Amino acid sequence: MKSSAHSLFLCLAVLSAGFPLHAAETTAPSTAPYLLAGAPSFDQSISQFREAFNQANPTLPLDEFRAIDGSRDTPTLTRAASKINENLYASTALERGTLKIKSMQITWLPIQGPEQKAAKAKALEYMSAVLQAFTPALTKKQSQQKLQKLLTAGKNKRYYADTEGAIRYVVADNGEKGLTFAVEPIKLALSDTLDGAN
Repeated sequence: MKSSAHSLFLCLAVLSAGFPLHAAETTAPSTAPYLLAGAPSFDQSISQFREAFNQANPTLPLDEFRAIDGSRDTPTLTRAASKINENLYASTALERGTLKIKSMQITWLPIQGPEQKAAKAKALEYMSAVLQAFTPALTKKQSQQKLQKLLTAGKNKRYYADTEGAIRYVVADNGEKGLTFAVEPIKLALSDTLDGAN
């Protein structure tokens, strides 16, 4: 149990280290985008998300998220996590006060032995369901296909990010230390042409 908790905090620390803003291989910023001042939030609190997620995915329950005390928190950010099982966790970065989601993450800590295949399949189910929760236009099958593309592109990369519309998908593949999939909102900037037309 102590090892699992340590691994979760390690994964959260990895996610906090920073991600490139685009899928192109660039130098990762020193701070994760969702930690920056003015970073956007989804228009949904963690309790609203959890209720909707559990209703849409009755076989993939998410328990209540608990705040994580951490020195990396800021005056505007709270971190929370929910243990799914011994090797699977959901974690989130929340806007302090409103508890709106800035980043939603699923982390799988690989296990060895005969249960590995089933454990990974369960992790992929959760990751795909989270992807679909934030991209409801996708069907379940399309969400699974999108997840596979992202995981393939991010394989063996400590940081991989792909932006689509107002969403950033992030993969942090640390091999035997764990795999994290995250969904984050991004700010969309109006083009100069649109600004000039107004």
